[in-house]
Amino acid sequence: MSVPLTPEVLAIDAAAEAARIASGLRDAVVNLRRRGVVLGISGGVDSSVCLALAVRAFGAERVCALMMPETDSSEQSAVRAAEVAAQFGVTPILENIAPALDALGCYARRDRAIRDVVPDYTEGWRSKIAIAGGRDGTFNYFKLVVQSPDGTQTEHRLPHRTYLEIVAATNFKQRVRKIVEYHHADRLNYAVLGTPNRLEYDQGFFVKVGDGAADVKPIAHLYKRQVYALAACLDLPEAVRNAAPTTDTYSLAQGQDEFYFALPWQAMDLALWAANHQRPAAELAACLGLSHDRAEFVFRDIESKRRATAYLHAAARLMEPVPLAFG
Repeated sequence: MSVPLTPEVLAIDAAAEAARIASGLRDAVVNLRRRGVVLGISGGVDSSVCLALAVRAFGAERVCALMMPETDSSEQSAVRAAEVAAQFGVTPILENIAPALDALGCYARRDRAIRDVVPDYTEGWRSKIAIAGGRDGTFNYFKLVVQSPDGTQTEHRLPHRTYLEIVAATNFKQRVRKIVEYHHADRLNYAVLGTPNRLEYDQGFFVKVGDGAADVKPIAHLYKRQVYALAACLDLPEAVRNAAPTTDTYSLAQGQDEFYFALPWQAMDLALWAANHQRPAAELAACLGLSHDRAEFVFRDIESKRRATAYLHAAARLMEPVPLAFG
C-alpha cells in the first residue's frame, strides 16, 4: 500500500545524507583529478548547504567560495553569504561583476527592451518579470512589473519578443559568474560545484552555460524541503534556514515561484514528488487543498517545463559519433 501524500514523504535522515554526499563529493573530485572545489555563494540555502558539505568533504582550505554581487544584488544576500563562509572557516573572494556586465551591455540591453513596453523607464526605476495565468489554472504568460522612483508600481503584459530580450540580457549575470568560477577553478586545479536542488534541476530553472554549468552537482537529487533539512542538520545560520528562495536577479525583489513555478516551493516539492511517483491528481488536490482541475494543471505544467527545458540539459549534437578513449 502506498504511503499517504504528505510532507512526510520527503523526510530524510539528514545526518546520514550529509555524510553520504560529502563522501561522494570526495570521490567525484578525485576522479576528476582536481584538488578541491570552487562555488559561488549567494546567501541562499542551496549554495550555503553546498559550502558546508564541501568543507566537510575537503576542509576549508580546499574550498574556494566566491561572492559575486552586481548592481541589482540584494545587500542582505551578501551579509548572509559572508556569515555562512565565516562559520565554516572559509575566507570568500569578492568579485564584483557589475563592471563586466556593464561592458557587455547587460543593463543597457535590458532597459532598452523594457522601454519597448514602458517608454518612461530610465535610471532610478526598478523592475522584475513575474509569471501569470498558471496559478489561476489558465495558460502561463509573463508580465513586467516596474516601479518608478516615487514608488508607484505598474504591471504590463509582456510581448514574447520583449520577454526574450529581457531574459537574454539578464542571463549575462549567470554566465559571467560561471566564467569567474572557472577562472578560479583553472588557477587552483579545482572542480566547480553547481548548486541546483531537484526542483530547479528537474524543471530547468537554470541558465545554460551559466548556473547550469558545473563539474559536480551535489544536491541535484534533493527536493527543496530536504535541502532545508540538511541546512538545519549542518547548523547553518537561522537567517539562511528561514530564507525564502529568491532569484536575486532583478532590481525588484522576486521569489522563484513568482517568476517560474506554478506553486510556492513547499507545494511544488510535493507536486514534483507526486508526479515522479505517478500519484493521481485527486490525491495531490486533497493534499494541497487545490481543485482537481488545478492539480491536473500542475502536473501538466511539470511535464511541459521538462519538455521545454530539455535543451538546457542536452550536450552538443555531433554529426556522427566521435569515439573517445579514456584510461
